[in-house]
Amino acid sequence: MKKWLLAISLLLPALAFGADAPKIDTGNTAWMIMASALVLLMTPAGLALFYGGMTRSKNILNTYAMVFIGFSVAFIVWIIAGYSLAFGTATGAMNSFIGGFANVMLDGIKWSDLTPAAQGNFPQYIFVFFQGTFAAITVAIASGSVIERMKFSTWVIFAAIWTVVVYGPIAHMVWGGGYLMKLGALDFAGGTVVHMNGGLAGLVLAILIGKRTGYPMIAMKPMSVMLTALGAALLWFGWYGFNAGSAFGASTIAGLAALTTTVATAVAAVTWLVIEWTVFKKPTLLGAASGVVAGLVAITPAAGFVDVSGAMMIGIGGSVVGFFGVATLKKIFKYDDSLDAFGIHFLGGLWGAVATGIFALNDKDLLWDGPLKATGDRLGQIGVQLESAAVVALFTLVGTVVVYFIAAALTGGGRVDEETEAVGLDEAVHGERGLNL
Repeated sequence: MKKWLLAISLLLPALAFGADAPKIDTGNTAWMIMASALVLLMTPAGLALFYGGMTRSKNILNTYAMVFIGFSVAFIVWIIAGYSLAFGTATGAMNSFIGGFANVMLDGIKWSDLTPAAQGNFPQYIFVFFQGTFAAITVAIASGSVIERMKFSTWVIFAAIWTVVVYGPIAHMVWGGGYLMKLGALDFAGGTVVHMNGGLAGLVLAILIGKRTGYPMIAMKPMSVMLTALGAALLWFGWYGFNAGSAFGASTIAGLAALTTTVATAVAAVTWLVIEWTVFKKPTLLGAASGVVAGLVAITPAAGFVDVSGAMMIGIGGSVVGFFGVATLKKIFKYDDSLDAFGIHFLGGLWGAVATGIFALNDKDLLWDGPLKATGDRLGQIGVQLESAAVVALFTLVGTVVVYFIAAALTGGGRVDEETEAVGLDEAVHGERGLNL
């Protein structure tokens, strides 16, 4: 009897330790792997086709390559240093703006480490993967503003440096425990971090590089509206990983985000079509595809914070703002944002960020990280949302200018020569044709 009591007493510490040890949530793990894969699908498939279809046939391959390789380069840099800068912890006041270098090459993170229980108890490596796809698609979004005239070498170097210098600090400020997160800014899945950031970076690049030869006097018609529509459909499909995945688990909030994403996107597609039909007397498939993306962008920062009525209003506003940016603003200021990254992503992200403060539900049991957490009042939250948007815009503007000039200096200028632009970048740069007809 004494031997049994002794054995049990020896096992008790181990049993107690085992009870305290976090256990992997297999459901959340499976969902987060799938969500990460869906976000990955959005870029080298969805965004690449969406952009590729809107460019001219002589540049479709280059356009696809800029998205494809931009994503790949950004993800590599994310593993090397981007994750550490975004989600690491720096010392002192620096932590308000940057995460530090403790996790370079994921140092200090073991493959068996789990995220905290409040964040789903799935492997931290999956969190790294998931957030890396966000960084990579943000870079790819910016490419849409400068297709048909930017050097491929400049773009590759720009993508690598920009991920570290611009994206990492912004992600840290909003999501990684930095200044804007402490301020109480709400951004469920990347309205400021991804869409405002990538869209404004694209506009800055477009202005610095200059307009395409002949723009706007020469008609530059899309190579294939069907490819663009297919790309929009793939973006819509992959966006469930983007938004529902940002609930960090197979939860009620993931279900809310999935439904609000669908509602806002459908409403935005119809809204864009109605506006276009009214203004230009023609309902185009390109307009409907643009409306889909405008709705997806607008609902992104709010997906887990609003109900379906809020999602409808956000979807309508996303298309109104996006249509204004594409059809009016670009003509007024005469900038050559080739594929309207600024008009749809920046303006849509800005509207979504502000609208989150307007329509967020004040329900602590519904929202996983707390409603109106800045001040507890509606106007105060809207003010915080505006401040967050302003900080992100200023940081992106300055950072993108600096990174572009570095990349351009390293490649002998950022723009291709006139002959290359006239022939088309597919054959002149890559030695291939996107279409051999």
